[in-house]
Amino acid sequence: MAQRLPVDLEKSYRLLNHGPTVLVSSNHGGTVNVMAAAWSMPLDFQPPKVAVVIDRNTLTRRLVEASGEFALNVPSRELARLTLSVGSVSGRDVDKFSANAVPTFAAEKIGAPLLEDCLGWLECRVIPEPHIQETYDLFLAEVVAAWADPAAFVNGRWNTEPGGRKSIHYVAGGHFFETGDAFEIED
Repeated sequence: MAQRLPVDLEKSYRLLNHGPTVLVSSNHGGTVNVMAAAWSMPLDFQPPKVAVVIDRNTLTRRLVEASGEFALNVPSRELARLTLSVGSVSGRDVDKFSANAVPTFAAEKIGAPLLEDCLGWLECRVIPEPHIQETYDLFLAEVVAAWADPAAFVNGRWNTEPGGRKSIHYVAGGHFFETGDAFEIED
C-alpha cells in the first residue's frame, strides 16, 4: 500500500494549486490596477475561455465588474518579486504601477494594460455569471486576443529548453517554483 500523509483541509487546495500564477490587470475610467492571482485556469477551446478568482474586496474586482474586461499576464521568475508585491497590497492604498515602476503596453482589444517582460498575455472579456461571481468570486471570460514571448512559447508550446524563461507558480507563504523539465510519452 502506498504511504499517505494527511493534509489539513484548509491547505488541501495546495495539492492542485500549482498552475501558473498570473497578474490580473484592469482599467476603468482611468483607474488601473494589477493583482496577483494563483487561481486561474483555462476553461474551453472554442471560443477560448478562462476562469479566475477575484476577491470581492479588491480594487481589481471593482474595475473588472465596471469594465467587463481584464488581462491575464503570465510572469516569469524575473517578475516574482513584483508578483509578490502586487499581491500583498491593495490598489486602494497604493498605485501599484507607480510604486513598482511597472512598464506596460496597450492591449489590442481591451482597455486593461499589458505588463512588459511577461511570458504571455491574454486579453479577456467577462462572461457575466452574477451568481458564481457573488457566491464564489469566480469570473469566467472569453479570451479575445492572446500573445506570447517567442523565446518562451514556440509552435503552440512552452519552450522547456534548459536556461529558458519559465512560468512561476505560487504555493503560499512567499514560495514559488518554476515549471520543470518536460518529458514525452510515446504511444
